[in-house]
Amino acid sequence: MPKNVPVVTRAQWGSAAPVLEMKPHVPRLITIHHTATAQNPQRTLEQKLKALQKFSMERSPLSDGRMKEPWADIPYHFYISVDGRIGEGRELKYVGDSNTPYDPSGHALIVLEGNFNKDQVSPAQYQSLLLLTRAIAKKWNIPADRISGHKDNASTACPGDALYALLPQLRTEVAGK
Repeated sequence: MPKNVPVVTRAQWGSAAPVLEMKPHVPRLITIHHTATAQNPQRTLEQKLKALQKFSMERSPLSDGRMKEPWADIPYHFYISVDGRIGEGRELKYVGDSNTPYDPSGHALIVLEGNFNKDQVSPAQYQSLLLLTRAIAKKWNIPADRISGHKDNASTACPGDALYALLPQLRTEVAGK
């Protein structure tokens, strides 16, 4: 867990155990995603993480009509809700998952709640993203130029235009430490 970053741990939100074996890895990159769903400040972070874990561990229909086979666990390592709270998803020592054809080995995956082709990143989300990204970059010695959006690695609209537009600023602030 990154030091000096307030994170709701798996134990605190009541995660289930992974349902499949996971592959270990060492983070060398940081990749930013969005949930591509509307922001919902009425639901708690804990509720959102439990729902995401349930979806992730089942064979589930995707918005484009494809079926997603079960994943071992939540695909992302960290989830940032609209109010800026950070939740631990999949343990960072394991490779995440993706609905797109890229290999997430070595990627620390951070997802922000929202569809950033429609929504704006809340100030609290951005501050949490900056704090978390700095901590991961420092702990794993990841240079700022290795912070990317999902669409830099696969053919997708993720992380949405509004969030993607903030990535140059995020890289600059992480590099300045």
